[in-house]
Amino acid sequence: MISMIAAIGENNSLGKEGKLLWRLPHDLKRFKKLTLGHPVIMGRKTFETLPTPLPERTNIIVTRQKDFSAEGCQVAHSLEEAIKLAKNADGSEEICIVGGGEIYTLGLKVADKMELTRVHEHFKDADAFFPEFDLKTWKLESEIFRSKDKKHPHNFSYLTYIRK
Repeated sequence: MISMIAAIGENNSLGKEGKLLWRLPHDLKRFKKLTLGHPVIMGRKTFETLPTPLPERTNIIVTRQKDFSAEGCQVAHSLEEAIKLAKNADGSEEICIVGGGEIYTLGLKVADKMELTRVHEHFKDADAFFPEFDLKTWKLESEIFRSKDKKHPHNFSYLTYIRK
């Protein structure tokens, strides 16, 4: 099972200058729950926004830089290579693709499932976007709406899509 996990605005915005455009503590907890114990695949730019590799997960970084290395991580030079590494890691039955925009675009072709957090707002100044996807290819399996509150400045929904 290959899952893509992302938080995206109404216009598929992901972030700006390597940072998220929102802070949703419940979504961060959900991300951890969904990825813990599974290999995670991410692009180099996404990895470089993290303070450390994600703990208790095999971190696999996709980059075109031939000499790139990161302590505690595996490096691949294509998504296909990253998936092969992930299949040999941890004995996990699920592989998580966690960003960024270019990796999600590649992952859309091979993913079996998408776990999306839809932030119900348009973020006009974004510079990274989740790819458009065809709803004829994906079945919405579940949707949970969350209202904004003191810790969450935006309404958002958890969406689970399964490839038809």
